[in-house]
Amino acid sequence: MKIISFQASLAAALMLAAAWLASPVSAQTQTQPAAPAQSTVQPSAASPAPAATPTAAAPAAPSATAPAAAKPDAAAGVAPAMKELSPWLMFQSADIIVKAVMIGLAFASIVTWTVLIAKSIELSVASTKLRSALKKIAEARSLAEAQMALGSKEGILPSFLAAALREARMSAGLSSDAGIKERAASSFSEIVRAEARRIRVGMGVLATIGSTSPFVGLFGTVWGIMNSFIGISKSQTTNLAVVAPGIAEALLATAIGLVAAIPAVIIYNHFSRVTKSYLELVSRAAGAAGRLLSRDLDRSHGSVHSRAAE
Repeated sequence: MKIISFQASLAAALMLAAAWLASPVSAQTQTQPAAPAQSTVQPSAASPAPAATPTAAAPAAPSATAPAAAKPDAAAGVAPAMKELSPWLMFQSADIIVKAVMIGLAFASIVTWTVLIAKSIELSVASTKLRSALKKIAEARSLAEAQMALGSKEGILPSFLAAALREARMSAGLSSDAGIKERAASSFSEIVRAEARRIRVGMGVLATIGSTSPFVGLFGTVWGIMNSFIGISKSQTTNLAVVAPGIAEALLATAIGLVAAIPAVIIYNHFSRVTKSYLELVSRAAGAAGRLLSRDLDRSHGSVHSRAAE
């Protein structure tokens, strides 16, 4: 019985020893699966990193599209500025030299239209008065009758009649009528030239404006474009939004020059035709005064011859 108990105790001891020895192995076997668990955890821990990369890349995508989205904003910011390029704003933002050119051309344009209104009234009134005076003396038989028909009115025809009467009075007693007519014709020519100079007053201004305004405007354009190029070199950009305002301001000077020159040329040509027609009326008035003077001379010589015959 003791032997059996001893064997049983020995077997129990051996089983305890085996269990004690087997416990590190089981621990190792248990820890070895834990290592793969850690490895599995590592991918799970690393898996957020790839997940983080898309989240990091997600802002990158909008950044790539940000310039595209910014372009409409930039265009929207440039578009209103381009719409605000009115002639007045371009004048205000122009250089001082370009402003002076524009003001001078605008003043020249005002002078052109002023001359148009003033000369139109002057030529219309002068032509109407001269035609009326020629109708009044159409039936006159002498210089005295013509003066009575016109009365005390002033004008080109009364000047012709006064010059003819003055020459006839100063040449009284002379036997030659040719000299009287020649001297009267010379007086008429002086009156015609004086009237032509008077009626052409202002046309020289039109000719000057019409011939020089385009070149003055071109000078303003060249100056403005030169300043635009200087601004381009300073800003170091060729963006149209930067270049366009300066060039537009420069071209505005040429536009104003053409606005001043074209009407001046047209109005000058118009007044040249109207003035020519008026001077033809003046020549008719000089001829009418000369015919009346010739009739008076013939009557005076006829009365002398009749008295001599008696």
